[in-house]
Amino acid sequence: MTRRAAVAALSAVTVLLLGCSAGARTGDGPAPASTTGADAATTTNAIELLKSGTEFIDRTSFRSDVDIASQVTTLAHTDNVNKRADSTLSAFGRVTEIRMIDDQVFMKTELDLPGVGHEWMRLDPARVPSDFAVSFAPGSNDPGGSARLINAIVSARADGPHITGTIDLTRVGAGNGINLRPGPDGFPDGARSNAFSATLDADGRLVSFSIPAANGMPNATLRYSDFGTPVDVAQPRGAVPAPDALYPQLGLSG
Repeated sequence: MTRRAAVAALSAVTVLLLGCSAGARTGDGPAPASTTGADAATTTNAIELLKSGTEFIDRTSFRSDVDIASQVTTLAHTDNVNKRADSTLSAFGRVTEIRMIDDQVFMKTELDLPGVGHEWMRLDPARVPSDFAVSFAPGSNDPGGSARLINAIVSARADGPHITGTIDLTRVGAGNGINLRPGPDGFPDGARSNAFSATLDADGRLVSFSIPAANGMPNATLRYSDFGTPVDVAQPRGAVPAPDALYPQLGLSG
């Protein structure tokens, strides 16, 4: 992914979403091949292992790291049980911080968003796009966005704690975590059957999900760690109500 592509992604994806646009020349490409019989059963089994591997999200605290082409990154600490979370998103020296405490959401960004300052702001969760969860409702607050990745898997096979297969990047969609947007001409050929690999730890928890660079798309990696580590989040002092200009710029546009 080029710097130009990543900057374009940030301008469209904004501060609640870590994303990346791919600008390669594309075509519609073939639909992913369907799997039947033994292959389908193998894929179903691997997907169930991955889904079970993310049940910790609503049960314990955790850290998540997302990296796209080593140019756009996010680090988050989340405790959905005790309703505490913080995240830091970085791209080319520009940092955005988000803190969540009970029903309160605070944000500070170094991005130059029209009509938005650089001080700590207090957001109205009801005005944030629904695709980018800022609540602690069960199943809704995963900064890694693992469910969107798992739901886009075309084929998969488990070999012990290692799972490999193909993923349809056009089906990943928008949301927190890894986002791979098409370029002006759509997704590259082959994006519907891109390779992926994932790893479970000794307790069956998902600890990594990697998408290698291919078919004109950048590499992307999601990692989970620090299970059960306390998450302490301080309410920022002097936070001001977020201006009306902020909300239309949150989420995925265009």
